[in-house]
Amino acid sequence: MTRRPNVLVIMSDQHRYDCTGASGRYPVRTPNIDRLAEEGVWFANAYTPIPVCGPARQSFVCGRRPESFGALWNAGLGLPVGSLAPDAYSWARDLQQAGYATAYIGKWDVHPDADPTAFGYGRYVDAEREYAAYRRLRHPDIRLEGGWRGETDPVPLADSRTHWLADRARRMLRELSGADGPWHLRVNFAEPHLPCRPSEPFASQYNPADVPPWGSFGDTLSGKPYIQRQQLVNWGVQHAGWDEWAPVVARYYGIVSQMDDAVGLLLDALKEQGEEDNTVVVYTSDHGDMCGGHGMMDKHYVLYDDVVRVPLAIRWPGVAKHGTVCGAFVYNHLDLPPTLLDLLGLPLPPHLHGRSMRPLLEGEVPDDWRSFAVSTSNGQQFGLFAQRMIRTADWKYIWNPTDTDELYDLQNDPHERENRIAGPGCGKILSALRRELLGELRRTGDGLVAGHWLEGQLLRGEKL
Repeated sequence: MTRRPNVLVIMSDQHRYDCTGASGRYPVRTPNIDRLAEEGVWFANAYTPIPVCGPARQSFVCGRRPESFGALWNAGLGLPVGSLAPDAYSWARDLQQAGYATAYIGKWDVHPDADPTAFGYGRYVDAEREYAAYRRLRHPDIRLEGGWRGETDPVPLADSRTHWLADRARRMLRELSGADGPWHLRVNFAEPHLPCRPSEPFASQYNPADVPPWGSFGDTLSGKPYIQRQQLVNWGVQHAGWDEWAPVVARYYGIVSQMDDAVGLLLDALKEQGEEDNTVVVYTSDHGDMCGGHGMMDKHYVLYDDVVRVPLAIRWPGVAKHGTVCGAFVYNHLDLPPTLLDLLGLPLPPHLHGRSMRPLLEGEVPDDWRSFAVSTSNGQQFGLFAQRMIRTADWKYIWNPTDTDELYDLQNDPHERENRIAGPGCGKILSALRRELLGELRRTGDGLVAGHWLEGQLLRGEKL
C-alpha cells in the first residue's frame, strides 16, 4: 500500500497578498514563497473568511465560518466572545485518527485555555512562552521601545523569533520524518504582524525612499463609513504623510523577507530529509494588514483587499500542476480542510463550508465553481461594527448595517478609493450582489440575517 503524503502547513500572521514576489505588485523579495508558487499552484484570488487573527485561525481548524460557532473577534479585548470548543470538529484530528503523527509549533490563538493537543495535534511547542524565555536568557539587556510602528531588532538573525521558530520546526520535521508513517506539521509564524522588528540584514534591506506609496494611499475616505475616519484618530495617524509611513512599510517589507528566509530553511530541511516529493506544502496567512493602505493601521473596521486578500501557494509534485496561477476565488481557511482531506483520501464531512480545490490544483476549474468571495467582520478593539462583503472579479459590495454601504468598481478603481454606492447606473449590479451575498450568508448560518428583519434591509439597502 502506498503511504499517504505528509502535510506541511506554514501560516504567517498579517501577510498582504501584494507583498509577495509572486503577486508582482510591490518590490518585496520573497524567493522561497515564490519557489513554492513556481513549483505548485499560486492562487491569485484567495480570501480569508474574516480578517481577524483568532476567528480566522479557529475557522481553519474546523473549516467553518467563524460566525457559525460564535468566534466574532479576538478574545481578551474586553467583551467576552465565543471560541471553538475542544470537542468541536477538527480536520487535524481526522489525520491523527488516520495514523498521522501530528505536531504544531508557533502562534495558536484558537482557544484561551485548550492548546493544540486538544484539537488533534500530538505535540505542541508553545513558541511565545519558549522564545520569550530563550530571548531573556540570551539577550537580557535588550529592550524594544519603538511601539506599534516598529524598529530594528538588534539581536543576531539566528536569535530572531522567525529563525528561532524555523530552527525548532526543522528539528520537529526531522523527528517526524524519522518515524514510520505519514506526518502533519503546522508551523505558525507571528510575523509580519505589527510591530515589525526585522534583524539585520533585513532591517536595512529596503530604503524607505525607494518604497512606493500604496495605490490606495491618499484616500480621503469621503463618502465612506464614519468609523474609518475614526480609526485614524484611534491610532493617531490622521495626519501622517508618506514620509512617516514609508519607514513603517520598509520595516514591513523587511520582516516579510526575513520570514521568507526562515520559510526557506524549512523547505531545505524537507529536501534534506528526502520528503520533498511526498509532502503537500501549503503557505498562507490568516489575513493581511493595512500598513498605511488608505492611511490606516492594522486591520479594523474595513474589508479592503489589503486585509482580506491573502497569499496562498500549494505544492505537491505530481498533483499540483507545476507553475500554475489560478484565478478562481478560493477561501484559504474554508477550502483547505476539504482539499487536504481529499488529497489524502479521507472522508469529507458534510458540515464543512468550503470545497476541495483538487480540481484547481490539477488545472481544471469546474463549471459550478464560485464566482465570488465573501468575507466578514464584527468589530473589536475600539468597539463593535458588523460588516459583510462580497467581491467578484469586477465589483466589491460591503454591507454595513449601521452605516453607509460601500460599492467599488474594481476594474476602474482597483484600489477601492471611490465609494460608488450612490453612483448612477449601479442599481442592477448592486441588487445582484446583495442577493448573492444574502444567499451565502444564509447557506453558512450567519446570525446577522437568519430569520432576521435585517434581511430586508440588506436586499433593499434602506438607510437614512
